[in-house]
Amino acid sequence: MSSRRITLGWLGVLVFIVSRSFSSASAAETNLLFLFIDDLGYYDLGCYGATEVRTPRIDGLAAEGVRFTDYYAAAPICSPSRAGLLTGRYPRRFGMEAWVQRADSKRGIPPGELTLAELLKPAGYAAACIGKWHVGFAPEMLPHARGFDHYFGLLHNLDPVETVYFDKEGGVPLMRNETVVKRPADPTELTRLYTDEAIAFIEQQQKAGKPFFVYLPHAMLHEPVAASEEFLGKSKWGLYGDAIEELDYHTGRLLDTLDRLGLAGNTIVVFASDNGRGPGRSPSQPMRGNKLTTWECGIRVPCIVRGAGVRRGHVSNELVHAMDWFPTLSTFADVKVPDDRILDGRDLTPMLTGKTDSIPDPKDNLSLNASVSLGRPWDPPGEWAPLVTRSEYLNAFFYHGAEGQLAAVRSGKWKLTLNPTPQLFDLETDPGEASPVRDAGLVRKLRGMAVMFQEEMNPGPR
Repeated sequence: MSSRRITLGWLGVLVFIVSRSFSSASAAETNLLFLFIDDLGYYDLGCYGATEVRTPRIDGLAAEGVRFTDYYAAAPICSPSRAGLLTGRYPRRFGMEAWVQRADSKRGIPPGELTLAELLKPAGYAAACIGKWHVGFAPEMLPHARGFDHYFGLLHNLDPVETVYFDKEGGVPLMRNETVVKRPADPTELTRLYTDEAIAFIEQQQKAGKPFFVYLPHAMLHEPVAASEEFLGKSKWGLYGDAIEELDYHTGRLLDTLDRLGLAGNTIVVFASDNGRGPGRSPSQPMRGNKLTTWECGIRVPCIVRGAGVRRGHVSNELVHAMDWFPTLSTFADVKVPDDRILDGRDLTPMLTGKTDSIPDPKDNLSLNASVSLGRPWDPPGEWAPLVTRSEYLNAFFYHGAEGQLAAVRSGKWKLTLNPTPQLFDLETDPGEASPVRDAGLVRKLRGMAVMFQEEMNPGPR
């Protein structure tokens, strides 16, 4: 072989290595910031129809990105909702589907589950959890054991059901890693303190040249609702409105930090609620339900995403849910989800970046983690095989109540509530779920989805 051919061969290898290195470095520069608001209702931001509060920074975030109209939390209550988000799986798959984790709870996200922080860690991401944890308090379930390099916040709620466990110790502690910063925690300070901590962590990683994943589960707007003196009486909605306006202000501080550090263009920012709060307040806000319920306002919540290639000023009415963020953010980070993981989330990046206007078919392989949902078993019994396609099943959303029970199924615009008797609603024309539709074929089809889902979650002996 001639020396010229050898030289060209090695040059090709070198070009490949350099191009792969450049690709990895570019991907590693995609930062992730997830703001998770506690108990924020569907209609409670300006961009979702609220007139009682001013939320210019959050509304601006929506104008610069994608706002979802049909986005669902994993559950209508705190702990299961967080567990579904962090793992990309229905909490029922690993025993986290019911109620919340009190201070004496032995349950949490099991060590065998993979969190988003754990997935990103080998790719060089620095991960921080700043805020409420609430998904397990045994040592192997705490943030540092679940992939987070830094923790600041409250492991628990501040409502009386949980604070009682800490009365003899002086109250629920505000923690920085394993150190008690303050006891008892003051709810009027938390929105500001959490934002301060997040900004400091982002600045630290920017100086170090490391990509970051900041998971910021705010204490507000969970009871006890609180606002700092600066925001008291500023809204037209009492203390709850004041707390929303304070969240808006501090969301703006985070966005300004990304601008100041030159990180806005390569940071994905997601703003979402962990569950619903209450029903609409005017004829233009027809949905009903409260936190803990599976009526629409109990589990359909605000969600906005912006940055790093996400289309601008787009409103999506696609059916999306909290589990989708696991594969989607992994793709933005250029991290492949392991093939051995069964995920309930779908990779939304083609839709978010404008390649498609709807949820892409995983078989089209349009993104890095496009095929993850195909890992779910698909072997429909003969009764249901002619009625339900695999795509319909993978794109359905299965509502679970606060006690963990399967309560409803949504496919496209149709929602079938299961108890006490099946009722079918067209959410496109009847978002308030006021007028059940008589359609035996559709009822049977969605009931079939529910049966298949029950079998998938509880397969029995193998």
